[in-house]
Amino acid sequence: MSAPLKLPLPELASQFNLRRDVTFLNHGSFGACPRSVIAAYRYWQDELESEPVLFFGRRRLGLLEEARTALGKFVNADANDVVFVPNITYAMNIVINSLRFGADDEILTTNHEYGAINNTWNYHLNRYGGKLVSVDIPLPVESESDFVERVWAAVNPRTKALSISHITSPTALIFPIKELIRRCRAAGILTVIDGAHVPGHIDLDLRDLDPDFYAANCHKWLCAPKGAGFLYARADKQDLLEPFVCSWNLSRNTHHSTRFVNLFENVGTNDPAPWLAVPAAIEFQHKHNWPEVRKACHALASEARQQIAAITGIQPISDESNTWWNQMALCPVPHGEQFKYTRLWEEYLIEVPVVVWNDRTFLRIAIQAYNTPNDVDRIVSAVRTIIHS
Repeated sequence: MSAPLKLPLPELASQFNLRRDVTFLNHGSFGACPRSVIAAYRYWQDELESEPVLFFGRRRLGLLEEARTALGKFVNADANDVVFVPNITYAMNIVINSLRFGADDEILTTNHEYGAINNTWNYHLNRYGGKLVSVDIPLPVESESDFVERVWAAVNPRTKALSISHITSPTALIFPIKELIRRCRAAGILTVIDGAHVPGHIDLDLRDLDPDFYAANCHKWLCAPKGAGFLYARADKQDLLEPFVCSWNLSRNTHHSTRFVNLFENVGTNDPAPWLAVPAAIEFQHKHNWPEVRKACHALASEARQQIAAITGIQPISDESNTWWNQMALCPVPHGEQFKYTRLWEEYLIEVPVVVWNDRTFLRIAIQAYNTPNDVDRIVSAVRTIIHS
């Protein structure tokens, strides 16, 4: 058995264009593209510009079908059950704005969800009816079964949908959603899953999870270009969805398209290059044995968590295994004015989110293949200096 990988991995770090003077610990927000993926992205832009009418009129749909097929294989879903969209917020808006509920109906969620998605639900429900009900998930998290039972205890006859993250944005936790999806299906409750941080970060098997709707970004942990997201819809739920844009998609079907694909990908003139570069991102990670890279990243992130906890004396929010987290380590720090994103950037050139959640402050440290132990040393040193200043 070969020894486990350890960061740094110079052959991978050299393939990213990130500034060398910056400690970049924020892959979770926008990610960074390897040079080979950027090259694929630019190749498709050049192909488009070399003969735009040929590209848009006669090549585009077939090329997108090839890219969706690669994506479908990667997430274990039929290519006709996924559509490319610009980002997860767009995808979640499609789902949320397509659904209609009665005044007393409830949509169940948690207090760990992304603010933009909560805003979308509240805006929609305020206009059309229904109520967003948030389940409090306290920290630290310990038992997956306790998590499931806490969420399920809030289900009642008025519950019509569960809207929940697979990996949370503010707390970087991997939620055990499979059992909740199974129970919701048995109870006739729709499942709307926010998978923004999942592709490329942890394994994703949509046939195994079997949600009704699953939205995700490819431009985060999969390292695809910005503007590459997708929406998955279970085949028997696709007719519930309504297009944002009404164009030729309402009257034109081709041999490349199902109704679902046509409604949401054939919406007018746009730049498909980010979507067409997704297979290159998948291939990059396959070529570089990404499951082992993720393990090495988790190990380095664990070192950061442990060292910062030793300085602050604040208990971590979960254990060190990869059950609840993987490459994003949420590190509690003292709550107050001393920890600000702007200070870490301006004084230390460290790019890291400072998360204020439930009147607590955290650093959300994301470790990717280009990070090194020196990056951890720099954030640990900054935390020590700030606390003791």
